[in-house]
Amino acid sequence: MLTSEIATCCKELRLSRNIVEMSSKIQADSHQEYLLKLLQSEITHREKTRNSKLLKKAGFYTIKTFDSFRFDEVTLPSDITPEYLKECEFIKNKTNIVMYGNVGTGKTHLSIALGVEACRNGYEVRFFRTSALVNKLTEEKRAGTLSGFLKKINKSDLLICDEWGYVPLDRIGAQLLFEVISERYENKPVIINTNIEFSRWVNVFYDEQMTGAIIDRILHHCHILLFFGQSNRMREARLYT
Repeated sequence: MLTSEIATCCKELRLSRNIVEMSSKIQADSHQEYLLKLLQSEITHREKTRNSKLLKKAGFYTIKTFDSFRFDEVTLPSDITPEYLKECEFIKNKTNIVMYGNVGTGKTHLSIALGVEACRNGYEVRFFRTSALVNKLTEEKRAGTLSGFLKKINKSDLLICDEWGYVPLDRIGAQLLFEVISERYENKPVIINTNIEFSRWVNVFYDEQMTGAIIDRILHHCHILLFFGQSNRMREARLYT
């Protein structure tokens, strides 16, 4: 009977059923200590629930963390440390990150690890392969729902564009991607993973003026991380041959 009444109160106060479950498990020396532990348990539960929702919403096709990432094959700017990245300071500073290097050198791994850490810190993240993002933008434009989709993208605290430049864009796709970058300029950061140097981006966007404008907006506040190691996939493949 008492458990049922607690559950009813939780519903009225919009508290989770975690309160009901924990109410009989917490041990304390006073009513105040009991209440404090119960409320702390609810806060922890809400944080875990929110982080889980943020991870799901981000759209990572796999989960990567810093536990299996090696920074010894990444050249960071002189004023940037791994701790700076892990603590998501670049998000607080509204600074973009460009990860440049050969295929399979860990760009995607690091960008996802940063995205996962951002979610754990309560930031909203969206992860896309760039070609998939452009296809989605084009579909939304055709359906007349582009404005709503752009609002969702721009609401995110961090946008990660993987495989940037792997697939050439048509003019409409390039314009839509430019709109996304422009909306986030000096407002919310972007992480871009690419194996194409800036001088060749025009071959992706096919418009020198637009290419220059995109590069200008991305690099204005930006950290460039260089990946010149051996392909991890090739390294792992040799272990099985």
